[in-house]
Amino acid sequence: MPSLRLVRLALHGSFYVLLAVAAAPAAAGGKSPATLLPAAVLAAVYGLGIVRIAARRGLWLTAVTALWLLLLAMDHGYSYVAFPLFFLFLGALPVRWAHPAIAAATAAVVAAQAAAPGGLTAAKVIGPVAGAAVAILTGYGYAALYRESRKRQQLIDDLLRTRDELAAAQREAGRLAERQRLAREIHDTLAQGLSSIVLLARAAETAAPGTARERVREIGLTASDNLAEARRFVQALTPPALEDAPLPEALRRVTARTVPGAVFRLDGDPCTLPMETEVALLRLTQEALANVARHAHADRTAVTLAFLDGQVTLDIYDDGVGFTPGDGRADGRRTFGLHGMRERIAALGGTLTVESAPGEGTAIAAVVPVAAGARPRSRDEGREGVPSEGGPGASSAPRRPATTAVSGGAGPAATPKGAAV
Repeated sequence: MPSLRLVRLALHGSFYVLLAVAAAPAAAGGKSPATLLPAAVLAAVYGLGIVRIAARRGLWLTAVTALWLLLLAMDHGYSYVAFPLFFLFLGALPVRWAHPAIAAATAAVVAAQAAAPGGLTAAKVIGPVAGAAVAILTGYGYAALYRESRKRQQLIDDLLRTRDELAAAQREAGRLAERQRLAREIHDTLAQGLSSIVLLARAAETAAPGTARERVREIGLTASDNLAEARRFVQALTPPALEDAPLPEALRRVTARTVPGAVFRLDGDPCTLPMETEVALLRLTQEALANVARHAHADRTAVTLAFLDGQVTLDIYDDGVGFTPGDGRADGRRTFGLHGMRERIAALGGTLTVESAPGEGTAIAAVVPVAAGARPRSRDEGREGVPSEGGPGASSAPRRPATTAVSGGAGPAATPKGAAV
């Protein structure tokens, strides 16, 4: 972790600073220069241990300690170098060895100070002992912070892993629920009708000619009913978010649910859109916002749906970490998010633009053409029980009013969108 590396660098830096301070009088000619060579060797050995800290750690620590004791015996001014060595003992040795090593180093400092001019005084004893105590307490505090940081990092990793597992479980649950719904629909409609056709065909094989013709007519009627049921069944494959709300409201809900705090804006007068267009824009928003929630770490996210003359635009922006468009995953696996977005929009004759760069956020803009016959949506349109244009008979139809472009141009304007084609 960066903070821990910074603490280690500060410790190593303090060692070299105190070593330089102790050697400065000899280098300036105020003391015997005999200590300069051992001091240089100590600096080199210590630096070698920093570069290759894992190689023969015990031998390196022994060599550093021995060189420091040699310098201490030659000049009591090297007593100050003991303070960073205390931390070195705490970090490199088990507790049962670190404390005795600190006590021995403290005793060596007291002995060196006692041999200095002025003899042994209370200050020369209290100073090294206090330094050792401070080093031990600081070392324990450092160890506690390290353990807390590790625990916090583990909790963050567990939270991220749990979030990904929950998202995967929700997607799987959605697939299973949709599969079960399809199974129920097929069993209750198509399967029952096909079973009736099989039974009628078997009865016609052994029936009299007049009765057989009646059975054949019944088979035709049952097949027609099943065909109409199959068409209704296919038309009912509408995303739940669009079943009870128009597209702008569905996008507003998806935005608020996927990225809390994100802003949704609507420009222009909403108009009716083909089912394929609304589904594509909804899926594009869901995929883009899911990427924002998982990867972007964004502070601000905005979704803008605009109805313009002849086209509808969808813009999704975030100020997150961004990425380099075109780069694959770090593990080499192929990703399908942007590819799927482009295919959906291209199938509608639109265009999708992605602008992003590392550290500069991401902007996704989709432009889809709108049919010339599209009209603004009324205030009550899409609410259950409120008829669309085309008369009272449309009140039981799906929420979207029909357009001749969608119904194939062969029915009245009141024909529900997606009627038999």
